Amino acid sequence: MEKVNVHEKLALFGDRWHPRIVAGLNGQHVKLAKLEGSFVWHRHDKEDELFFVLRGKMTIELRDGRIDLEEGELCVVPRGIEHRPSADSECHVLLFEPAGTLNTGNVRGSLTVEDPERI
Repeated sequence: MEKVNVHEKLALFGDRWHPRIVAGLNGQHVKLAKLEGSFVWHRHDKEDELFFVLRGKMTIELRDGRIDLEEGELCVVPRGIEHRPSADSECHVLLFEPAGTLNTGNVRGSLTVEDPERI
C-alpha cells in the first residue's frame, strides 16, 4: 500500500491530454491528466469512463448535448457513448477506467497514448 498525493503527481508533468497512471485496483486504473482545448470525438465500446474534476472546469460534449463539470464534480460516460472532452483553460482531472482503456477509444491519432506512464 502507498499513499498518493495527486497534487504532487500533477506537478510532475505539464503536457495536455496525456494521462498518467497513479494507482490501480481490481483491474482498473486511476489516472491523472491535464486538459486544455478540445480532444477528439471518440467512444469506448467496452469501457465506462469516469471524469472527476480536481481543478478548473471542463465540458463533456455529446452528440445530443453537453455536460459541464466544475471542481469537485464527476461524470461517468457509459460505454458506447460518443463524446469529446474540452476545457477552455487548464483543467486537472482524475480518470477511472479499466486497465488497457485507450484514451482515444475507437480513434487513433496524434493524441493517442498507447502505453500510459505510471508516476
